Amino acid sequence: MIDLGSLLHNHFNRYPLMQVQDLYKLLHQAAMGSEHAVVDETSARRWLEKEWESMGDGPDEPLLDPISPDGAIARLHLRPCQAAGVDREAILAAFLQTARTWHGSLATLQEYGQLAAEQAGKENWSINQQEITIFFGKMEKEGYPARHHSPGFAAAYRPAYRVVSTGIWRQYESFQFSP
Repeated sequence: MIDLGSLLHNHFNRYPLMQVQDLYKLLHQAAMGSEHAVVDETSARRWLEKEWESMGDGPDEPLLDPISPDGAIARLHLRPCQAAGVDREAILAAFLQTARTWHGSLATLQEYGQLAAEQAGKENWSINQQEITIFFGKMEKEGYPARHHSPGFAAAYRPAYRVVSTGIWRQYESFQFSP
């Protein structure tokens, strides 16, 4: 368990160019999981294969990066997975199973947005409390859709990950590495 303020503090330290839509994406994934990202298994497989082959270099990141305060949801970063020899099929299976079985909460997303705005008032982030409040208000009017990373974040950090349930990922630990 980690409080949301510490989790966000860590992400802003790692990704100082985070913009409000990147914060929203992080909190949306933490609250809602990965269901929005899966159209079907074939598309998910092609997306993973393409990204696996073309992701290139990026920042130092942990293999499994919890993004929800309770640690139940994490970003599984592909570069460290690839470097460690993690089997793509295990990544795909955990991602798909998470999308099918883990159901988030809009109330949690709203709570995370409020807590993030409060925390921004105490921090020296690249975004402020008012920006967060305005952005979350706009997203509420739009029904809290999933969003892409900001162009600046995407260019600077080249994000490559899948959102998974840590509990589901742990089921694959014993056979996640390719021979």
